[in-house]
Amino acid sequence: MNIIQRLAAMSVLPVAATLIAVPAQAAERPGCPTPSKSEAKRSYDSKIDQPPRGATAIKGVRVGYRPKGFTSGTVVVSKHDGITEYGYQWADNRDDVDPKHRLLWVRVVCWPAAKKLAQLKNAPFDLGVFSGDTKVAIRGGRKVLTQEADGALGTGRYAGWVERPGVVVTVLTSAPLVPQLGRVIAGIRL
Repeated sequence: MNIIQRLAAMSVLPVAATLIAVPAQAAERPGCPTPSKSEAKRSYDSKIDQPPRGATAIKGVRVGYRPKGFTSGTVVVSKHDGITEYGYQWADNRDDVDPKHRLLWVRVVCWPAAKKLAQLKNAPFDLGVFSGDTKVAIRGGRKVLTQEADGALGTGRYAGWVERPGVVVTVLTSAPLVPQLGRVIAGIRL
């Protein structure tokens, strides 16, 4: 490339930068991570991943720390009442009632009304609702609503927070993983 060609190419750059505008939403925070149609179908069909997916199992979310020992995983999607629940469950091969059963469930809920932590007590979630004895605590550097888990997914600890208006994140760890809950929460990035 000779000097004239280089100068011509360089003179085009400011014009190109002016003509190629960055979309307005790109300057703002990203929206709420939502599942693709194929992810929703995987959830509906109860497809199991063996081995489980890694840190980016939920599109638009990075789960930077996952305890070891999981053998399978499942995408979980639910759309209802104007909200979208999108998550991933990592599990080992033990029976759900085995006290050593290892489960980690990370979920993002796109709920336009979500603005404050206290709202999670009345959130219209399908599964993993905050009912009973909830407490506000700091886990993984975040202010979360937390409670003991004793529902359909077994025993352990359940935590959730409003990441930003309209975006809720919840995490459930089975009993053996409760000591690592803070580390899991600290590693989540949207």
